[in-house]
Amino acid sequence: MKKTLITLLLIAATAPAVWAQDRIYRCGNEYTNNAQQARERGCKLVEGGNVTVVQGTRPAGAAAPASGGGGTAAPSSASPPSAPRVNNNDQKARDSDARAILESELRKAEARHADLVKEYNGGNPERNALDLRNPQRYMERTAELKANVARSESDIAGIKREISRLPAN
Repeated sequence: MKKTLITLLLIAATAPAVWAQDRIYRCGNEYTNNAQQARERGCKLVEGGNVTVVQGTRPAGAAAPASGGGGTAAPSSASPPSAPRVNNNDQKARDSDARAILESELRKAEARHADLVKEYNGGNPERNALDLRNPQRYMERTAELKANVARSESDIAGIKREISRLPAN
């Protein structure tokens, strides 16, 4: 009985040393347990619980280095060499569909913009019952309408830019 008790106490005393983790240092977004490297890089000691770092995987596109040959560079939106080719008629149909969708969105955005401009009324929107009771609410509503008008102008400009990037019919 005495031998078993002594054996259990020895095991219990050495168990934390086995489970103990070396000191961990944080160097920006990286962690290391190499004290010399941590000193050289000016890393900070992580205090508290254990640190578990799971190494992530890189996306397939990021792993391939960019080729730096002479001559003209391909645009960044160029498709990879393994992408299937689309014949001219199909591409023209896609471009035509894209133009029709964008023009439809432009008409909707312009209609929304016209409604907002009418409601904004040059900075003096029509007051309703709640605005008469609470002048602060009226000022907030006016500022919100002004921001919405600016946002709709920006949306319209963005849609027009997208349409201009499409090839001519």
